[in-house]
Amino acid sequence: MFRIHVERVLGKGIDTVFEAIADHARYDRFPGVSKSVLVEEGKDEKNGTGALRVIGAGRLELTERITRFERPNRMDYRIEKSSPFRVQHTKGEIVLKSEGEQTRVIWISEGSVKVPLVGRMMDRMAERSFSGAFSSLLKAIERL
Repeated sequence: MFRIHVERVLGKGIDTVFEAIADHARYDRFPGVSKSVLVEEGKDEKNGTGALRVIGAGRLELTERITRFERPNRMDYRIEKSSPFRVQHTKGEIVLKSEGEQTRVIWISEGSVKVPLVGRMMDRMAERSFSGAFSSLLKAIERL
């Protein structure tokens, strides 16, 4: 099982940070993201609850559904489909807290890579890779 917890304080206001994280169709502006498509719009908001997005990074492609959307404090998601290997995703949440002119972002993702024999090794690789990707994305938002 992989468990990813990335926490960072950004020198941007909460509305700016939330909008950058919630803008699914523009994730491809972040380092390492090669594909970013909003496949289905959300129920109440374009990027809100129910929205379906596809995010690609090299050969890895994740199809994610937004399961909770509380502007500007929280966005939860679930990986519904992945390739080239299957990911069983049990938790995906991004929580934002205003700290004056800054924003604390807490990004948690948990699950497991479902590959016979090497799944545990791939879980460890996923932890390192996704932790780095989340951190890189947050650094890029701070530079916006």
